[in-house]
Amino acid sequence: MMIIILSSFLFISLLIILFWIFKKLWWSPIRVQFLMRSQGIQGPPYKFLYGNTKEIVEMKKDSISKSMDYLSHDIFPRILPHVFSWKNLYGESFLYWYGLQPELVVTEPELLKEILSNRNNNFPKIDLEGYSKKLLGDGVSSSKGEKWTKMRKLANHVFHGESLKSMVPMMIMSCETMLEKWKIYEEKEIEVFEEFRILTSEIISRTAFGSSYLEGKNIFQMLMKLALLVSKDALKIKFPGISQIWKSRDEIESEKLEQGIRDSITRIIKKREEEKIGEEHNFGSDFLGKLLEAYQEDYRISVEEIVDECKTIYLAGHETTTSLLGWTILLLATNKNWQEKARKEVLESFGQKVPTADGLSRLKIMNMIVEESLRLYPPVPFIKRKANKKVELGKLTLPPQMQLYISPLAVQHDPKIWGEDVHIFKPERFAEGVVKATNNNPVAFLPFGYGPRTCLGLNFAMIEAKVTLSMILQRYMFTVSPSYVHSPVQLFMLRPKHGVKIILHKI
Repeated sequence: MMIIILSSFLFISLLIILFWIFKKLWWSPIRVQFLMRSQGIQGPPYKFLYGNTKEIVEMKKDSISKSMDYLSHDIFPRILPHVFSWKNLYGESFLYWYGLQPELVVTEPELLKEILSNRNNNFPKIDLEGYSKKLLGDGVSSSKGEKWTKMRKLANHVFHGESLKSMVPMMIMSCETMLEKWKIYEEKEIEVFEEFRILTSEIISRTAFGSSYLEGKNIFQMLMKLALLVSKDALKIKFPGISQIWKSRDEIESEKLEQGIRDSITRIIKKREEEKIGEEHNFGSDFLGKLLEAYQEDYRISVEEIVDECKTIYLAGHETTTSLLGWTILLLATNKNWQEKARKEVLESFGQKVPTADGLSRLKIMNMIVEESLRLYPPVPFIKRKANKKVELGKLTLPPQMQLYISPLAVQHDPKIWGEDVHIFKPERFAEGVVKATNNNPVAFLPFGYGPRTCLGLNFAMIEAKVTLSMILQRYMFTVSPSYVHSPVQLFMLRPKHGVKIILHKI
C-alpha cells in the first residue's frame, strides 16, 4: 500500500512539473503571442525556449562584421539590426521574444510619451538582474518608488543650479591638463576617444567625489570590465537556479569585480569621514558629501545605498559624455564649416580666456551641434520599461510582465519625423529648439530619456561637453586621420570600436 501511495505521489508530482514546464515554456508564450496578434501586433514567431535571441545574435554578428563609410551616419541597421529589420517588416510596434520574455518594441511618439510619462506608475523601469545588477546595484538610475524619490531629490540638489556652476572650474582644470598633454600631438595623429574617457573620469571624480582620477582609476577599470560583461551577457538565456549549482568563469569574475568596486568605494567613504570638513555633519558640497550627510542624519540611507549611488554616478557620469564628445569631434572633423562656425562663436564669447558658466549657456551654435550629435549617435541606443499589471497603452491591452523596448536610435533616425535627410549632420535642425526640430514631437528626441526618469546628469553632461569642446576649439583645428575606421558598436554605450583618430592643427 505504501509503495502504491508513494508511486502515485511521484507520478502526480511529475505530472505537475511537466504541466508547469509546458505552461511556462510553450503555452504562456503562445497565449501572449495570440493576444497581441488579435490586437494587430505582429512579430517574429516565438521559438521554443530561446525565443528570437539566436536570430538577434546572428543579425548583430553580421551587421558589425563590416566597417562603414566614415561619412555615413546611417547606423540604425548596424547597431540594432533586429529592430530595424522587424520594424520594416511588421510595423511601428511589434512583439519579439527575449528567451521566454515578451518584449513590445514601441516607436510611435504618442505611445512613447505615454510610457515614459509613467502616470499611475503603469510603466516602471525593469528590475535589473545578473551582471547589470552587479554593475549598477539599486542606484538612482534603477531604483523605484520612495527610494528613487529620495535619492533623486538628493542628486538633483548636487547636479543643478548654482551647485552645477561651481563645478565648471574643476572641469576647466581637467581640460587644461588634457590639452597640455596634447601639445606633443600637434600636426600628428591622436586617438581622442580614450583621451575623453580619461578626461570625463577625472571630471566626475573631482566634481562628485573630490578625488583625482588616479584615486578612482581602479574603480573605473573594474566598472569597465563589468560593463563589458554586461554587453557580452546581454543575449545569453539563463535558466533559474543554474548559477546556484554551477558558476561560469564570467560569473566568478563579476562577483570579484563587484566586491572590488564595493571595497574601493568604501575606502573613499571612510577617507572622507576621517577628513570631515569643519562642523559636525559637514562632509563637503559634492555628491559624496551629500550622501554622507544623509547617512549621518538618522541613517536615512545605508552604506550599501551610498555604494550603489557612487557606482551609478561613476559609470553614467563619464560613459555618456565620453560617447558624446567622441562622436561630436568626429562630426566636426568631417564638417569643417560647422567646426569654423563653432570656433568663431567660442572666440567671440571667450576669446582665449577660459569658458564661464554664463557664457556656456549662451552658445547657441554649440548647443545645436551637440544636440545633432546626440540625435545621430545617442549614447544609449535603447531603454526598457515594463507593465507590472494588466494595463492599457493607447488602444492596446498589455498583459502583466510585458516588457517595453524603446529605442532612441530608432525614433531619432526616423525619416517620417526628421525628414529624408535624417542621416545627414544638420545642426540647423535645432536652431529653433527641440519641439520645432521634431515637428512638435519632443518625445522623438530621447538621448537622455523623457519624463520623470530623465537622466539627472543631463545638464552636467551638456556643460562638461561644452567646456571641453570650447577649450579644444580655442587651440586647434582638426581633421579626420586617414587611418580612421568608422565602426560604431554598442558596448554598454554607443562607442567607436577603433576609437576616433584625428590630426591636430594648432591655430
